[in-house]
Amino acid sequence: MEAFSDGVIAILITIMVLELRPPHGADFSVLRETLPAFLAYVLSFVYLGIYWNNHHHMLQLTRRVTGGILWANLHLLFWLSLVPFVTAWMGDNHNAPEPTALYGVVMVLAATSYIVLQRTIIANQADGAQLAEAIGGDLKGKVSLLLYILSIPVALWVDVRIADALFVTVALIWLVPDRRIESAATPT
Repeated sequence: MEAFSDGVIAILITIMVLELRPPHGADFSVLRETLPAFLAYVLSFVYLGIYWNNHHHMLQLTRRVTGGILWANLHLLFWLSLVPFVTAWMGDNHNAPEPTALYGVVMVLAATSYIVLQRTIIANQADGAQLAEAIGGDLKGKVSLLLYILSIPVALWVDVRIADALFVTVALIWLVPDRRIESAATPT
């Protein structure tokens, strides 16, 4: 399951970078037109890296994989597989409310599916208490989900730049790998 997930995430990053188109012209000034698409790529690259990193640590605490865990993992990978699409749409239409809101929707659903995967793993492990204890109250996860949910109406009815700032805030919250799981996975 881990190798398959790693492969899917690697492919998603590859698809995203292939969506970056070089500008027409040979001087640095033409790079300005690609900046919104590049920034959307950077944000999504960071998000996929965060999911990959935390997924990897979570699977270190997973001793047994059941059919339910496999389906929960596919559920997560489905929503992550939409990241290249929403990244390209948002990058090509920067400051447009609908693409930014849809990016938020995909982030909400990816975060929710990650939570479902965590809970499925915990429910199906004889030692699931180790992962449950490492996650604790999951304040970071709850705050992230709330900010993603908030980004959708903010993008549509307030200001796209504020929604973008919410996305960056969540990325910054998670940029450091989840030490709770990392600590639980490391033998003392």
